[in-house]
Amino acid sequence: MARTTPPGHPATEGETEDPGEPLYRRIATELLGELRDGTIPPGERLPGERRLAGHFGVSRETVRQALELLRREGLVATDRRGSHATLPGTPTGAPASLTFPVGAGTATPGTVARATVTWEPPPPEHAEALGLAPGRPTLIHRYRYATADGRGLRTAVTSFSAVALAEVEELARYRDRADGTAAAQLRRAYDWMRRAGLTLHHRDAITPLPSTPSVRVTRQVHDQYARPLEITDLVVDAQQDALVYEFTLPGRAARPAAAGASRRTRP
Repeated sequence: MARTTPPGHPATEGETEDPGEPLYRRIATELLGELRDGTIPPGERLPGERRLAGHFGVSRETVRQALELLRREGLVATDRRGSHATLPGTPTGAPASLTFPVGAGTATPGTVARATVTWEPPPPEHAEALGLAPGRPTLIHRYRYATADGRGLRTAVTSFSAVALAEVEELARYRDRADGTAAAQLRRAYDWMRRAGLTLHHRDAITPLPSTPSVRVTRQVHDQYARPLEITDLVVDAQQDALVYEFTLPGRAARPAAAGASRRTRP
């Protein structure tokens, strides 16, 4: 969620841009803007009152009044799981390219997939990306996938941030069994993050590895507050395998046949 109040100038309970406009109404307008620009997608759970209050720099009571105004206008709905955006649009789902870990292969007869977790300091570049102090341990997920003949080998190492472990209960549970021996079923990690109220944004970088036929895909995932959640390094043998990215072209909703596209590349 992008902050709409100028940095270093949080709103106060008596301050509005229009002296005649109640502060809660301005906060409702700013929140509505973030709903409309897709910062909070339709159907996505809104952050809690405490987090929204910190985001906008106001009291929780002001946030409650703003949410109530949006509820009355049918722009926000509330149930036992919290408040949700209800603007028209397609609810957020899990796009085909956003699987965990990135590059995870489909389990079929003749394939071998193995995933484990450990509690240890991450690689230095992971620690830096996640904002972890050098040597600070975190949850590390290791994934290995190959066909029975050893072709199509993929290996991935994922490091989770302190934010992800603090806010995603399912991930936190793995700390006590992160001994590197037991199988770890984290395929639903992104679903767990969404269920915790986090909106996921990711960036993939693909680079060739020197003197090898392999490429490295580095995925970094952050939430609506730009807080890092995880970073994964996937290594793929480009001579034996290919990655397929699926994406939707903007502005083509009226032509379904052309809206979706897949690209298969061999570096």
